[in-house]
Amino acid sequence: MRISDTLVKELLLKSGKVSEEQINGVREQSGDSKSPLQDLVIKANIISEKELTKLYAEEIEVPFVELDPKNISTEIIKLIPERVANQYKIVLYGVDGTGAKMLATENPDDVEAINFIKKQLGDDIRVAIATKQNILACLDQYKGEISTELTKVMTPEELAEDIDESISEEDVAEDSPIAQTVNLVIEYAVKAGASDIHIEPRESYVSVRYRIDGVLKETNKLPKKVMSPLVSRIKILSNLKIDERRAPQDGRFKISANSQIYALRVSTLPIVDGEKVVMRILNESSKALSLEELGYWGRSLEDINSAISQPHGMILVTGPTGSGKSTSLFSVLSLINSPTVNISTVEDPVEYRIPGANQTQVNPIAGMTFANGLRALLRQDPNVIMVGEIRDSETASLGVQAALTGHLVFSTLHTNNAATTLPRMLDMGIEPFLIASTVRAVVGQRLVRRLCMVCREATELDEETLRRAEKTFGINDKLSYDYIHQLEQKALEGGIGKSNKGNEPSDELSTSESSIKRIWKHHENGCDNCNKTGYRGRIGIYEVLRNSDSIQKLIVSNATSEVINQQATNEGMVTMQLDGLIKALRGQTTIEEILRVTATSEN
Repeated sequence: MRISDTLVKELLLKSGKVSEEQINGVREQSGDSKSPLQDLVIKANIISEKELTKLYAEEIEVPFVELDPKNISTEIIKLIPERVANQYKIVLYGVDGTGAKMLATENPDDVEAINFIKKQLGDDIRVAIATKQNILACLDQYKGEISTELTKVMTPEELAEDIDESISEEDVAEDSPIAQTVNLVIEYAVKAGASDIHIEPRESYVSVRYRIDGVLKETNKLPKKVMSPLVSRIKILSNLKIDERRAPQDGRFKISANSQIYALRVSTLPIVDGEKVVMRILNESSKALSLEELGYWGRSLEDINSAISQPHGMILVTGPTGSGKSTSLFSVLSLINSPTVNISTVEDPVEYRIPGANQTQVNPIAGMTFANGLRALLRQDPNVIMVGEIRDSETASLGVQAALTGHLVFSTLHTNNAATTLPRMLDMGIEPFLIASTVRAVVGQRLVRRLCMVCREATELDEETLRRAEKTFGINDKLSYDYIHQLEQKALEGGIGKSNKGNEPSDELSTSESSIKRIWKHHENGCDNCNKTGYRGRIGIYEVLRNSDSIQKLIVSNATSEVINQQATNEGMVTMQLDGLIKALRGQTTIEEILRVTATSEN
């Protein structure tokens, strides 16, 4: 879709979202006089592609649609050949009650494309407009399972050929079967919403596994003989040494998929059967989620907002690897990011890029450690400092000193819960009175799988499950039930589990003042929307420990983490496990998921 500069300006002014001065300023600030205004305003975040497409659709009186690729029937979409759909960027997404075929396109003015489709399918066509990104995502439906696609690029004849340990240029060239295999493995991982790709040599084959929603799943097995060229191709993309197979290496490269930019963080490791490769997938096109979208609500949301609004002090986020700490910090820093604030970070590695922030990558070989980086940052006149992780006494001490000298400091630690973080800093040699006076809040978190909204099921509690829930979550009297009922009401008011569909049961409460009326569970066989798993995506469960006056006194008196945790709970802190229970009652996850990620630290 290409809209003239004049019409873009007219649409923006008519919408009332932007002033004429802002529009004129966009081109001046970009220093680009050749690019279309449409691209410039989207790049400058003045308006999103979706919002601009909606305005354009209203102007030309063509319906706007936002398609979910999962809901498009394979039989329907394939009525238009894949070659034609890709050429014209069009998608056939359904048939209405009158039998008319519904066609989505990014350019409804493309008369040639529409006439061609009418010749193929008849004149009864209903044309709608969709964003380019949405169309590209839907075109992926033409592709089959990864095993089918891999068979297309790696024929049995090619697999039967011996591949020597010495890798030729042809093996890893851009158009080689190996290169296409790497592309497919990455493409399908992105499509499946995987966070990591594991390519692992076994004794007689190569295992390809994706980590989806925190759970590893084997997706394909490749012949053992392709392992060497496969690893070499990935090393070429990551700018690593191809001939180094005895030592671990780390690299990074970027790809574009569905109009999104993805950074892949690559790690190779020699193991008994060869070299294992793990690729972490990071969507660089994604915007920071709000704290509410991450799953904060009620007292936790109030406490974290209060802590980050302070002019100085320390905010710590704790949890195991893969618990979403970096995502939380990315959202918080994006929330306070502005041209008047100097944000500087030291990270290992830099996972999310924050526009306007000064981000530094740790490099121990060059002497850039967390401690040295933090020491250098303090000479850069920062307002906000983020240290990727506090690993040693020196980094902890420098972080505390930075908080004392008027900086707002964010960092992470690896502890089981929020209360354990404070004694952990004591172990690092930080004086109790310094911890009490600098730490503003500690956030403990985990990630749990989110229930599929399409196939999840509500059910009444049987006696055995009720007794287990009462024991696990400490529900032992009417006051406990009443407290959980009040928390669920607050969670609903905060948008947790609130449905956009008017009469869906999730808008009702799952508890009463004296009982739990129902629980939610995943559908055993799932559905197409969740790839037959019953879960789709993940959500955080949190506890935010506010460093109140009474908590400070406990820290100074060297109290144990159990005493600190009890005091924080008495003051209204909702623990991770209880936060998880409320989200399970709201239909966002299951009690089994909460126990899976919290049992070791909470029970």
